[in-house]
Amino acid sequence: MTMSFIEPLEIAAAILALLIAIIGHEIMHGWVAYKYGDTTAKNQGRLSINPLIHIDPFGSILVPLMTYFIPMLLGAPSGFLFGWAKPVPINTQTVLRNGGYNAAMQVSLAGIAYNLFLATLSSVILVSLAQPTEADSIAYIFGYLFVMKLLLINVVLAVFNLLPIPSFDGAHFLTYLSLKYKIRAIAEFFVKAEPYGMIVIIIILVTPLKIPLVMWPIQAVLNLLLN
Repeated sequence: MTMSFIEPLEIAAAILALLIAIIGHEIMHGWVAYKYGDTTAKNQGRLSINPLIHIDPFGSILVPLMTYFIPMLLGAPSGFLFGWAKPVPINTQTVLRNGGYNAAMQVSLAGIAYNLFLATLSSVILVSLAQPTEADSIAYIFGYLFVMKLLLINVVLAVFNLLPIPSFDGAHFLTYLSLKYKIRAIAEFFVKAEPYGMIVIIIILVTPLKIPLVMWPIQAVLNLLLN
């Protein structure tokens, strides 16, 4: 199997894995909120697996293209895929009224839990598969690449979202945790900083900060799952 033939398969596998990772991530937020009586996402049809209603032009298309292909244009190997789907609408007051801050924290971590579950499942499958050779079918090669991309992308998403970046899940979790223990200064900081979350992400991605904050944790999680 030539390299020129494998590359399109790898890109297709990465796109499919990314859609499954980011769409499921958002659906899980809405599903956990629904369990605490918030029907907002369900009423707007956002608990559906239809990808068209979840795709965000910037986060689901432009950002993944940039993080994957720009390193290649600069002479490096392909980058990692990172992106997000449209956030599901959640009525936080309903969740807080029915489940308190613990429920709000569960909603915040629901997407990360989904990504870690898929990463763990992918790692179990991957270590049981033989590495493909030129003699294997296209279907087997695609399946292997898909599982590998599903593992990597879900670990990347879990690590990114665990970071306390304003507007990301880690920050939401810390906001509700601080409110639970009446440390309002932390919650107020994240609320005020929320409009600047995208700037923080860009700074991390284009500076050496991505190595200790993102690349090292990703590698640590991958080593744990694969060993």
